[in-house]
Amino acid sequence: MPAKIDLHTHTNYSDGAYTPAQLIDKANQRGLEIISITDHDSVNGIKEAKEYAKQFGIEVVPGLEISTDVDDKEVHLLAYFIDIDNEELQKYLSFFRDERVHRAARIVEKLRKLGFNFKIDDVLDRANNSAIGRPHIAYTMVDLGFIKNYNEAFEKYIGDYGPAFERKIHVSAQSALKLINDAGGLSFIAHPGFMKESLLTNLIKAGIDGIECVHPSHNEGQVQFYRGIVNQYCLLESGGSDFHGGKKMDEQNLGKYLLSENHLDAMKKMLQKSVNKS
Repeated sequence: MPAKIDLHTHTNYSDGAYTPAQLIDKANQRGLEIISITDHDSVNGIKEAKEYAKQFGIEVVPGLEISTDVDDKEVHLLAYFIDIDNEELQKYLSFFRDERVHRAARIVEKLRKLGFNFKIDDVLDRANNSAIGRPHIAYTMVDLGFIKNYNEAFEKYIGDYGPAFERKIHVSAQSALKLINDAGGLSFIAHPGFMKESLLTNLIKAGIDGIECVHPSHNEGQVQFYRGIVNQYCLLESGGSDFHGGKKMDEQNLGKYLLSENHLDAMKKMLQKSVNKS
């Protein structure tokens, strides 16, 4: 039987609902044998997950999700097999976690002007030292009874075109790729969706290692399209559920969106070639 592999999951160290141990429990229940934890701007859950996963024989691939700016568009990159103790990586993560708090505070201030009476401390309490993001604000608004559900927050208030939107400070794609490469990892375009091919091409020219082809937001036509791009440019393929749990209502996705062993083996072979060259 081929291994069940999911290389895109989140814990409560970013915007996921579950602790690393709880995520591993759920992965084990769904029969997953290899997962990557790819929290936003945080690697703090990886060691905990690795240790806990040993009892189930589950392999945890060190991962990370980074927001970048390409042609004035926000693009998320996934990093795999990174050295989570890399000094430059840790400096980056510390800086951007601080920036996330500043951005959240600006969003909350805009929401207060719209009549929502809560403070950034309410959001920080719910984030509980994780890398804070808009989902934490949405959860807070639901918990305080301001809105009915998580999606309403984005659709009406804090989405990219909402009245309380605040743009993130992004690292450039080139800087992110160097950061990932210097930390010994591989870089992938996350959930490209309806990304223009010209933008994809720019990222490929910049040195991206691969594309996340399998994702809940991709229909079968998109999966095949991105696989065609991967084959055309001799890139690597990744895939996963982008599982968060909780109010995101995506419990059914874990164990459903999978990567093949062949694609994971291709990643490991590329890493080994890089080691041999150095």
